[in-house]
Amino acid sequence: MLVHPQFNAVALSLGPIQIHWYGLTYLVAFGLFLWLAMRRAKLPWFADKGWTRRDVEDLLFWGVLGVVIGGRIGYVVFYKPGHYLANPLEALMVWKGGMAFHGGLLGVIVSLALYARTRTPKRPFFEVMDLVAPCVPLGLASGRIGNFINGELWGRYADPALPWAMVFPQSGSELPRHPSQLYQFALEGLLFFALLWLYASKPRAIGQVSGMFLIGYGVMRFIAEFFREPDSFLGLLTFGMSMGQWLCVPMVVAGVVIHQLANQWTGKSAK
Repeated sequence: MLVHPQFNAVALSLGPIQIHWYGLTYLVAFGLFLWLAMRRAKLPWFADKGWTRRDVEDLLFWGVLGVVIGGRIGYVVFYKPGHYLANPLEALMVWKGGMAFHGGLLGVIVSLALYARTRTPKRPFFEVMDLVAPCVPLGLASGRIGNFINGELWGRYADPALPWAMVFPQSGSELPRHPSQLYQFALEGLLFFALLWLYASKPRAIGQVSGMFLIGYGVMRFIAEFFREPDSFLGLLTFGMSMGQWLCVPMVVAGVVIHQLANQWTGKSAK
């Protein structure tokens, strides 16, 4: 049975300034996005539409805004609405933690919709999303490594005979748990990236890659939630599902609808 290494969350201290590992994983995620998005922008069906490095850099800026603002709002609304309604100023205290992927996704959708509308000439929203979607999973993988280093978002209790069962002292229990951060790193990060990148490496109808992202992430996250300890202040909800699983349901449904309607929206494949 393993024990979480209890990493120091601070990677580097420069006087009063502390650089946390989790912040560094965000920087890695943004760097990976820039590199991967540049590769996608060079694909014929994007290059022929005039995508440039400057466009990708602008996408990163808008995307970061969407992730940070949407992630925080999502956590406030989806996970602790009562607490923040009673303490509204705490919603602004992002340094205390509290981000939600599904909120970040909604934030990115809104920010990239604004990006698409403000371009000259304007770009179709799903063309933008199709370029972005396959570049996201590796960034998610980086974030899960940050969760593991922090010893947060630990898993549910595991059979002590499981070779990689791990004790997380931060959980207040000495019982072994699933290292669910690493499960999510593997599922939502590496595996999902490989599958979506392969799917998106060929011309698709505009919107199909976006739809496949919603389906794929929703399924991967739904599976991972069976091993992740639900938030203590929420527990399991209706039908024994966690909040994360419930938020994945409309995500998958929306992905299926978008993917199936993509050909009707475009009338032809994006070639």
